[in-house]
Amino acid sequence: MKNEKLKILIIFSTLCLIWGSTWGMIRLGLESLTPLMSLGLRFALASILIFVVMKFRNISIQMDKVSVRLYIVMGFGSFVVPFGLVYWAEQFVPSGLSAVLFAVYPFFVVLFSYLAIPSEVIGFYKIFGIILAFTGIFTIFYDGLTIDISLYIWGMSAIILSGIMQAGIAVTLKKYGHHLHPLSMNFIPLLIAGISLVIIGLIAEDTTKLIFDSKAFISIIYLAAIGTVLTFTSYYWLLKRVSVVMLSLIAFITPIVALIIGWIFFHENLSYRVLFGSILVLLGLLIANFRSFIKLRDHKFLGNTSSQRLQ
Repeated sequence: MKNEKLKILIIFSTLCLIWGSTWGMIRLGLESLTPLMSLGLRFALASILIFVVMKFRNISIQMDKVSVRLYIVMGFGSFVVPFGLVYWAEQFVPSGLSAVLFAVYPFFVVLFSYLAIPSEVIGFYKIFGIILAFTGIFTIFYDGLTIDISLYIWGMSAIILSGIMQAGIAVTLKKYGHHLHPLSMNFIPLLIAGISLVIIGLIAEDTTKLIFDSKAFISIIYLAAIGTVLTFTSYYWLLKRVSVVMLSLIAFITPIVALIIGWIFFHENLSYRVLFGSILVLLGLLIANFRSFIKLRDHKFLGNTSSQRLQ
């Protein structure tokens, strides 16, 4: 039990670090590729890599009715539409504003969990912690919000819709996807998304702008292998073991990781406002997990008491 909790903590932290780095890689790839083509190639390569791993580990594809329905829903509801919306919106909406807008994701996870999963406990600490963390994100990216919103209304709407869709899919998988293997859960949806987005990209985008240089290859390979296969497989593994609300809080951590990466590798400035906002986010996460810490403390106390009695 203790080893699994440590494993959960390590995987959760790894997801935050990797997804915090993907924003930079997406921007790198968009210097050479069009948005939908870049995304389609990323998902297509990711599906191939997952298929190879599944064959190597003798993992079969689950094809019962519930699984097939989830594959289709995930393919379009988790990958094609929401990721397509974000990639498209990134061309117009400042990154700071994007981070704040996508932070609606945990709020809708709370709402959908309350409506669909009665066993998911939504208490005061979770709600207050999420609001405090959102305030931290708002504080960090405040400068990026001082714009004429009317210029970005469609891009902003796209990002918010993406967050809502991702929240709905996360809760759906939490409720109905327990029987799915994390690799099987990703393979067909990513294959559907990869093929669909490449076709849409060929039809709707200007393919003369495609440049397959080192930036394009590095971006696609990193985002496919690390930013998709490793992360989404780990995410769905966690989804079976952790509260979906707690897992949604990753959306608050990744922007901070992205800022730290920019500070370390690209010599970008970290202002006092950013540090203060980061502290608010961390405090929000601690408060949201307050009950979990209490349970862990009580579990340790009871465990020690039992051991003393046996002695």
